[in-house]
Amino acid sequence: MATSASLTEPSVLAHTKRELFPGDDPDGYVVADTQFAQERWVDRRPIAEETKAALAPFNHVQVGTGYPDLVGVGPLDDDLLAVDRQGERPPLVVVEAKGYSGGTVDGERAVVQAHDRLDEANVAFVSAPLASIRDGERTLARELNVGVLGVTEGGRVEVLERPRVVGNRTDGEAGAIRFQAGAQGVAEKSFGLNHPKNYLAYPLAVAHDGETDRLVADHIVGAVDAARQGAAFLGLIDAEPRPTLTPLGREVVRFGLDAFGTLAAALADFESYRRSRKRFVDVAPRWGQVARRVVYAYPATTLLVEELQQMHDDGIEAPSLVELVEWLHAHHPTFTVELFFRGDEAVRERVLTEGGDLRAAALSAGRVYHSPTVFQLKAMLYHAGLLTDRGAEPSKLDPERDTWALCHPV
Repeated sequence: MATSASLTEPSVLAHTKRELFPGDDPDGYVVADTQFAQERWVDRRPIAEETKAALAPFNHVQVGTGYPDLVGVGPLDDDLLAVDRQGERPPLVVVEAKGYSGGTVDGERAVVQAHDRLDEANVAFVSAPLASIRDGERTLARELNVGVLGVTEGGRVEVLERPRVVGNRTDGEAGAIRFQAGAQGVAEKSFGLNHPKNYLAYPLAVAHDGETDRLVADHIVGAVDAARQGAAFLGLIDAEPRPTLTPLGREVVRFGLDAFGTLAAALADFESYRRSRKRFVDVAPRWGQVARRVVYAYPATTLLVEELQQMHDDGIEAPSLVELVEWLHAHHPTFTVELFFRGDEAVRERVLTEGGDLRAAALSAGRVYHSPTVFQLKAMLYHAGLLTDRGAEPSKLDPERDTWALCHPV
């Protein structure tokens, strides 16, 4: 029948994603489970390309004891919730979707699954064809604090049960989605420049009495927007509504004043490093040590350095990019996918199986990797004296030969 043909689980989930995460929030981020990246659904019906495009990017994220169909971070409209207080940080939201497959929809099972995710998530929803949702399932959802969304044949989403936001915060796999949704996430953004000096000097320009963009262009780099964005990623400034210094940024300014006496003199010093390809920590040792501290404070750096140290301890002293990604995925799968692989549908489908495992053959292709990580971030780690080799653009990257090794393992 028509209902069965159109409201499959992938299509229900796509309509739900559009309702919960319309895509207009710059600090939001959402992924669908890797099972939806495949060519065909479990009942062998093809998943439409427009449905996959709506659901991308894909990742296999564990929340609680299972893997939700959708995991996202972002503010929700007040009419979706039982109360309108969401806290200072946007909530981590999970969705368990059900659609017509074989003529039945197991809504009760979806409610129980969604409730399990509340061990780590802030909000949980069940989404299913509107005509399939029974009163008993709604009653169970109310008792378990699970929201219920009904999807009509035309794709409209009706809110049947509104959940409360709970206060869970997680450091588990879902933490990678929080990272991507925050100011330091790499999704849909990038470190546009590959030298830490371009970001390190930005707080000096903010603290100076002069016009920030002009000072950056005159003394640091012409790509002013990229410098501002990178400074925000590294936690040196808050970029919105206008650039302001963070505590880490103020510490950089204090160092500049201590070393050079004035902000003007500190900025002038950076002019001598323009277009220099030499390692920053070698040509500017004092600034290089500041850069090392700043880059190490970036969450991805901490993870990379600690895992490279563990690989060294286990006898893998100079791992290739492929070896590093395989190692990281075994220990931090969600974070690894978000940090290293491009987010578009074709790449995630190429590198991940339906169950979220890596496809080993795909890891040797440079173009599947995320440039802000394998090029810009790696180059900054090199300039700060943390890694032995600089980064490479994905188009020029040989993942089997690209080395990720610590300069000073301990």
